[in-house]
Amino acid sequence: MLKIAIPATCLVSDRLRGCLGAIAVTVALILLVVVAGVIWLIRDTGSRDEQRPASAIVVLGAAQYDGRPSPVFAARLDHAVRLYEAGLAPLLVVTGGGQPGDRTTEAATGRAFALERGVPASAIVTEDRSRSTYESIRAVAALLQERGIGDALFVSDPTHLFRALLMARDAGLVAWGSPTPTSPVETDPFRLADAILHADLTQHLHRVRHHLNAGADALKLLGLFVN
Repeated sequence: MLKIAIPATCLVSDRLRGCLGAIAVTVALILLVVVAGVIWLIRDTGSRDEQRPASAIVVLGAAQYDGRPSPVFAARLDHAVRLYEAGLAPLLVVTGGGQPGDRTTEAATGRAFALERGVPASAIVTEDRSRSTYESIRAVAALLQERGIGDALFVSDPTHLFRALLMARDAGLVAWGSPTPTSPVETDPFRLADAILHADLTQHLHRVRHHLNAGADALKLLGLFVN
């Protein structure tokens, strides 16, 4: 009988490939579970209305067209004004800056909408410099904390609330969410899928940034003791 000798290096190589394959499958399964878990959290948060008395109502900005709110933004503003009219908070905070070439901002558009609906100017606070949810939340937290306010009721689309509340709590606010019940995003499957994917990725990026900042602060603190 003819016997073929298989070099030991080949056997090791086969085992290594097998181990790498098993590791790759395990990592893929873990990622799948994590993504599924985050998607569930996004949908669960967006399905719960936590409206209650608060120190302020914060409506997060969205697109505006030369002072006219987009359907998504209008739905958010309408819901926020209704909450204000229900007496849930004495202040309405509108947020959002402008894009290059814009003649106005999301915050200014939101303010005009609220004034038209009868909200007094003295009850409206604007944050008009931010270009992202993260910037909006940090700026709003600073504005509120300057006024001695540490809690707020946030209004946005159901798919947006999970990361918005996460960022607000990381910024030191006691935050609750009231999802927009008439958001156009919820009725468009493609926009809904895109919003969930964007919320998922942004949530992870925010957590990475948060931990990196915490690590940098720890290193600075360590440097104080070392020096």
